[in-house]
Amino acid sequence: MTKVKCTISYDGTNFSGFQIQPNKRTIQYEIEAALQRMHKKQHIRIQSSGRTDKGVHAKRQVIHFETTLAIDPANWKKALNVLLPSDIVIHRVEIVPETFHARYDAIEKEYRYFVLNTGEPDVFQRNYSYFDPFHIDIKKMQLACKRFEGTHDFTSFCSAKATIKGSKVRTLYEVSCQKHENTIEFIFRGNGFLYHMVRIIVSVLLDVGKSKITLEEIDTMFILKNREYVGMTIPPEGLYLWNVVYEDEREQ
Repeated sequence: MTKVKCTISYDGTNFSGFQIQPNKRTIQYEIEAALQRMHKKQHIRIQSSGRTDKGVHAKRQVIHFETTLAIDPANWKKALNVLLPSDIVIHRVEIVPETFHARYDAIEKEYRYFVLNTGEPDVFQRNYSYFDPFHIDIKKMQLACKRFEGTHDFTSFCSAKATIKGSKVRTLYEVSCQKHENTIEFIFRGNGFLYHMVRIIVSVLLDVGKSKITLEEIDTMFILKNREYVGMTIPPEGLYLWNVVYEDEREQ
């Protein structure tokens, strides 16, 4: 058996998320269907660095699978891109050691969230950013971003529907935001993320930028460890899985 690693991107607009669901179009389903065609109807299961929700995009997602086929990486890339729909693209294919795992070997992930901050919505951006027409103080949000950096228990910033068991402590290496013309870009880099965590934090940061909450109230949210005391979960369209980092890549 050969283990194959693929770096992919996708437009999440017309998918019901990454993971296979009955009677729904998902990224996992489309990739496994393409692999099944290459393996003469044999089902090949893929593993990803993590799941993304309905409407969430990926700039650089990573998957792996095992195969009995002896195909050059460049030909794997060509064949899969021919078979896959146009909203999924394979960027790189590598043959990796048998011990490699796309999820468990990832040491860092980066997410980005984009907010369109103009007087009226842009119909062409509705699937790729969140529209917020109100005045937002970027400097206030930048101060608030620092409250989320470091190691914390993010229970208050995790969906109540999360099925995770055990610790909700995570370390965020970077939380930042910048405004580029009419678009606010949020960047999150960390060793792991909880269900809806980025979308909840962005919602809180926007409330800070609109003077709805203070920096001290963020500290209280951490202490309370209760989702009920934190604001809304912002929509998925502005969210992108931007990068996944592995140990061998960090050393380069």
